[in-house]
Amino acid sequence: MRLRWGHDDKGVAVTTAAGSSVAGEDPALELTVDELAARVGVTVRNVRAYSARGLLPPPRMVGRTGYYGREHVARLLLVREMLAEGYSLAMIERTIASAPPTASSATLALHRALLAPWLPPEPEEMTGAELAARAGVPESPALVDRLVELGLVERIGEGDVRVLDPALLTAGLQVVALGVPPDDLIDAQTRVNAHVREIAETYVRMFVATGLRSFVEAGAPPERLEEVRDIVARLQPAAAQAVLAAFRTEMAAVVEETLGAVLSQLEERPDRGR
Repeated sequence: MRLRWGHDDKGVAVTTAAGSSVAGEDPALELTVDELAARVGVTVRNVRAYSARGLLPPPRMVGRTGYYGREHVARLLLVREMLAEGYSLAMIERTIASAPPTASSATLALHRALLAPWLPPEPEEMTGAELAARAGVPESPALVDRLVELGLVERIGEGDVRVLDPALLTAGLQVVALGVPPDDLIDAQTRVNAHVREIAETYVRMFVATGLRSFVEAGAPPERLEEVRDIVARLQPAAAQAVLAAFRTEMAAVVEETLGAVLSQLEERPDRGR
């Protein structure tokens, strides 16, 4: 689902918690990596580490020297602020990766505010053998392949995996412990994900139509950002409760219907009561 506003956010100022703004920086600003690190208050080593993780756009290269502009200053300020708020580098990386490739720091700041309540727990790394042991099944590359296709894990090395949503994995393992074969559960989860996606799009469309559109069309005024954050923070539990309540109702109805059919078949068996 893509949302187009026809809105240019270049004029939206980005202000960090420390009160630093990059809105007034010289558009022609060019800094070496040492100057950039000093300007933002981080180490050169951290600048290079953030660049390696894709948290900073590439510098303009002149020979072997890289030059950084105000977009790099803004991005570093955003990363520093998110770290101060308790975000891990992995979560910051995910936030930036899910934003449009050409997103300005203003857009990223808004993106962070909207996405934060919905981010899953910190990914968990383990070996394929540990994953199989937790599932109570023999180690199987084919099983890992299926989990990768489903988007639950990703390979990070020889035999190692990163579990992207540990909470979902834990829930799945609880179902496997009931005797459901892992392959059957993965098939079921694939179907569930498609339905959940439709539900999510329904709620997001409602939010866009009510709380977000006027904010963006007004130029994303900073004084209203907290209002939008509050709406998002309240939307998450409300939507989750509504979906869970509806699921419980439908689950009870399906169990009742299915159980009734099974009991009817049982009563019709000729050996019933023997």
